[in-house]
Amino acid sequence: MSAVVVVHGGAWAIPDDLAKASVDGVKAAACEGYSVLKRGGSALDAVEAAVRALEDNTVFNAGHGAALNTEGEVELDAIIMDGRTLANGAVSSAKNIAHPVTLARAVMEKTSHCMLTSRGANQFAESIGMVTVPTETMVTEYERNEWEKHKNYVTGVMEDFNAQWAHDTVGAVAVDCSGNVACATSTGGIRNKMVGRVGDSPIIGSGGYADNLSGAVSCTGHGESILKVTLARFILSHVEQGKSVADSSQLSLQYMGDRVHGAGGAIVVSPSGQWAATFTTERMAWAAVDHDVLWFGLDPNQRSQEQLSH
Repeated sequence: MSAVVVVHGGAWAIPDDLAKASVDGVKAAACEGYSVLKRGGSALDAVEAAVRALEDNTVFNAGHGAALNTEGEVELDAIIMDGRTLANGAVSSAKNIAHPVTLARAVMEKTSHCMLTSRGANQFAESIGMVTVPTETMVTEYERNEWEKHKNYVTGVMEDFNAQWAHDTVGAVAVDCSGNVACATSTGGIRNKMVGRVGDSPIIGSGGYADNLSGAVSCTGHGESILKVTLARFILSHVEQGKSVADSSQLSLQYMGDRVHGAGGAIVVSPSGQWAATFTTERMAWAAVDHDVLWFGLDPNQRSQEQLSH
């Protein structure tokens, strides 16, 4: 059984000046996740490692580099799920946590709950010794300036996916040598979102889902649209009907566009190692490692590859 990892850095109109950094970032994160799998690590460990790398990269809207809400605060959402047992953990509206995906994993492993939110998520983080980071160190100067420019949420969200000033979620999916799948998704949400707004990212079946019987998915795009169609689970329902992971993603994203006029993207991996990175936005930065080959892309129909050195 060959191990595979796929990552995304968000589906949106990525501007040219962020294009190279976005692609470099997802490639590095995919390699990070793959090195975990190569050492015999689990799919769960691999997706956490990949997403942590993306959270640390200020190019992406998750952890460091997150968007600001209407009050200029950072509220973060994340989920992680184990396809072997369907165990999952999530946090929403957690403030100033450098690695929300790791906090989500702690919710899964150290509590009897699936999700902790807001103050409760932060109290739990404190109780396990996870330090909070000052807003100033999490937010880039670029984000602060953009936030000042676009204080009106309604114009904000529509421009979010139609113009070029927003950035989105990060995620990873993997299958390990034992055939176990896992997913993880993390985000800073939409710039100028209302305080307490939660999108699809930490919601099971929407921002992500993993089940060894069908596969693992991580989604990105307009959160409210993804929630309406429970996109991650919807993709896997097509897989369960015998469709390929690529067709399942394409059909589901198309349905979301037709039904609720939402654009987005998804990465999927099956227990047998089939994978896909699909999107209906202008661009999505993605990368995958499969049989020591690094695949990556940004524009529609772009699939570049590099051989990894042993």
